[in-house]
Amino acid sequence: MYQAIGQENSNKKTLTWGLISSVIANVALVAAVCFVASSNADVGAVAAVRPAPMSYAPIRKVALREVQSYGIKNRALFRRNAAEASLQLSGYVPYPDTTGASLTSLPGKQEPSPYSAELRTTAAAIAADGKGILACDESTMTIGKRLEQIGVPNEEKYRQQWLELLFRTPNMNDAISSAILFEETLFPNAAYGTPFVDIMKANNFIPGIKVDTGVRATFKDGETITEGLEGLAERAQKYYKQGARFAKWRAVLRIDPSGAPSMEAIEANARSLAHYGKICQMNGLVPIIEPEVLMDGEHGIEVQAWVTEKVQAATMKALSDVNIEWEGMLLKPNMILPGTDSGKTASPEEVAKYTVEGLKRTLPAAVPGITFLSGGQSEEEATRNLDAMNKLFPDAPWKLSFSFGRALQASVLKAWDGKEENIEGAQKLFYALSKANGEAALGKFEGAHPATTGSLYEKNYVY
Repeated sequence: MYQAIGQENSNKKTLTWGLISSVIANVALVAAVCFVASSNADVGAVAAVRPAPMSYAPIRKVALREVQSYGIKNRALFRRNAAEASLQLSGYVPYPDTTGASLTSLPGKQEPSPYSAELRTTAAAIAADGKGILACDESTMTIGKRLEQIGVPNEEKYRQQWLELLFRTPNMNDAISSAILFEETLFPNAAYGTPFVDIMKANNFIPGIKVDTGVRATFKDGETITEGLEGLAERAQKYYKQGARFAKWRAVLRIDPSGAPSMEAIEANARSLAHYGKICQMNGLVPIIEPEVLMDGEHGIEVQAWVTEKVQAATMKALSDVNIEWEGMLLKPNMILPGTDSGKTASPEEVAKYTVEGLKRTLPAAVPGITFLSGGQSEEEATRNLDAMNKLFPDAPWKLSFSFGRALQASVLKAWDGKEENIEGAQKLFYALSKANGEAALGKFEGAHPATTGSLYEKNYVY
């Protein structure tokens, strides 16, 4: 019995010493690791905080025909390449590389445009209280189609007669601060040998010029990007010398069930708008930034609001990236309406709410004015929607005004009918339409509307 007890005690002692030995070995291992880590602590700390090299991520130039087959496996690289191909930029990274392998430094603060003070004065004058813009920058083809509707040939002399009718309207400056011209109109003379810009200055409204050169297809089917950056600086100098003091560039985006607008289309058009804006400011022209989301489609007003807000936010980011001078630019957005094929309508108050609240979430208060496009609304709809905005949002940080083309011209063109004896009556109607929108820009429009036409909607409208 004693022998059995002794053996049991011996086994217990062996187990106890085994456990103690194991603990000692583990403690020794931990100590060794700590010693090694301690000896290399300085090196590790330095390595941990050493910044990545400050260099630009490489950009591979791609042709736009590659885009459709490129896929979306690497969306960040796709966006850089798309912007590079569309804008013909060099060494420009639209969005940072967040992998840590290569970081892009923040650009230094730039000097303002040499025309900075003049830009602010011009922008404020265009967006003056109760005044807006006459958009008569339609291409030769587009104005020709309208002339043909009243039986007038698409010839230069008739195009000039039409514009001269508008520009010589007595007291038009009561509600029109400025007009956007097509290049053909900026340089030739009117019928009596007087340059159009001189007629405009005599009537105390500011000449502007459309500077984009149209759109081309890219990205998804039906999506486009606006062109015209090449040689823009030289053209802007020429326009300024001729008397233009502001410019316009239209980017067009659409909504459809296939996923348009794509992020690539939004970003590329935002970048082109931003570079156009910066080039114009550096050469004396106030840029009107026009990111238009078409109202074509079956979607409701909520979808139109959502997409428009995303487009505007991307555009503001791009403008900030190029250091735009906010006080020396104007925004020309679409109003928020239900899709034309949705079968739905919206009251002026609904349009006003969705439109202005979206802008309050995206547009800096430093911008002096918003000059809305009519976008195919009838002349009366455009006026009443603008009026509702100013009635509901009297304390908006920007002037809420208009830059209407068809919504100021359709009834007047019909009244003129290409006949000289109708000029005076057509001018009176143009003044009445202008005055109605001037009152709407103050939230003071009341009573009957002078328009004599209905809907002006054209699907996939181009200038």
